[in-house]
Amino acid sequence: MDKDCLREKIRGEKRKFSFEELKDLSRPIIEKLLLHPKIVKAKRILMYFPLKDEVDTLGAILSLKQKGKEIFLPRIIENKRMELAKFEGLDLLKEGPFSIMEPTAKALEDLETIDLAVIPGMAFDTKGNRLGRGKGYYDHLLKNMKKTYKIGLCFNFQKIPLIPHFLHDEKVDEVL
Repeated sequence: MDKDCLREKIRGEKRKFSFEELKDLSRPIIEKLLLHPKIVKAKRILMYFPLKDEVDTLGAILSLKQKGKEIFLPRIIENKRMELAKFEGLDLLKEGPFSIMEPTAKALEDLETIDLAVIPGMAFDTKGNRLGRGKGYYDHLLKNMKKTYKIGLCFNFQKIPLIPHFLHDEKVDEVL
């Protein structure tokens, strides 16, 4: 199955759940994430502001910030590029492209200073291959984060045996 067909299949699976059901399914994933040794040890963490059909990371973002972690969120710039900026509070976010809330702080210069990256995906396979939404934003970003440990978050129905992948596709180290 090609990537576009896989995306449609996963979108269909997501539509079977209400927003509240997806929030409920997110809780055990986020609990596992917050107890993960890599996140406990990390000082600077890339998170993502969730879309309605993604694992809900908002509580984790707030909890990690409260614990003194530096949290960075992506924002889209130009065409097919993302940069990271520090999350300084919900009141300092603005809506960006694709209706995703983005930080307004200055862009992070050195991506290699991020200890841990928590990455969304449409699907993940057992080898850490990730199926994104098709724009390549995370692939471009993660190419500059070679030393950063990467954790993909997804619901159980988003785990599939094999995702077609190419040289430009970036893998994650682990999937929760």
